[in-house]
Amino acid sequence: MINEPKKDYNREMHTAEHILNQTMIRKFGTGRSVTNHIEKKKSKCDYRFDRPLDDVEVKMLEKSVNEVIAMSLDVNESFVTREEASDRYNVSKLPDNAGDVIRIIAVGDYDYCPCIGQHVSNTSEIGAINIISTDFNSESGILRIRYKIAGF
Repeated sequence: MINEPKKDYNREMHTAEHILNQTMIRKFGTGRSVTNHIEKKKSKCDYRFDRPLDDVEVKMLEKSVNEVIAMSLDVNESFVTREEASDRYNVSKLPDNAGDVIRIIAVGDYDYCPCIGQHVSNTSEIGAINIISTDFNSESGILRIRYKIAGF
């Protein structure tokens, strides 16, 4: 059975989350966010990390995400078998009952991820993001990034 999108996230914020995740992977070597909360007004993503980000790193991260958004990348979906998804993607967040066919969201050639959420069709629909705060919890090793989309 093909998994139909069930979550009703804000499409712009949710697609920006995909880009933020991939940018964290590329710039800081993290995995994708371990938890997140996506809303229209503001969103947050938590990453396993070993330290806080300094102001220069936060500005670089924000700029990098916005550069990807500005590339006007198409956002597409495809479907693969669970076995293929397991070989090519991190499927640890998929529930056991996700089925044998897994939906993959591609943000241009920048990011590929199993996902059931709603997305824009092109990154030009997102607008710029602003990172409004970051916090690091040394006990848990979690870096939290809060962001919003300009104009919301």
